[in-house]
Amino acid sequence: MAKEKDPGIKPLNDKELAEKLKEERALQTKLKIQHAVSTIENPARITAQRKLIAQILTEQKERSIKAATPATK
Repeated sequence: MAKEKDPGIKPLNDKELAEKLKEERALQTKLKIQHAVSTIENPARITAQRKLIAQILTEQKERSIKAATPATK
């Protein structure tokens, strides 16, 4: 089983998860712009940000699949 990177994702409800995704995408855009204009202190942060966004999207997808799948006995 995959290791959970950010323990703050699972306990969030759907609305909070969508808000966190919006915030993280804005931060990623800001980091990309800063990196294009000048050097940033830690360019690996852009990669980490992209991975966090992917984790949030994966959690949203898993929840939508669970909601669409009927409960089995």
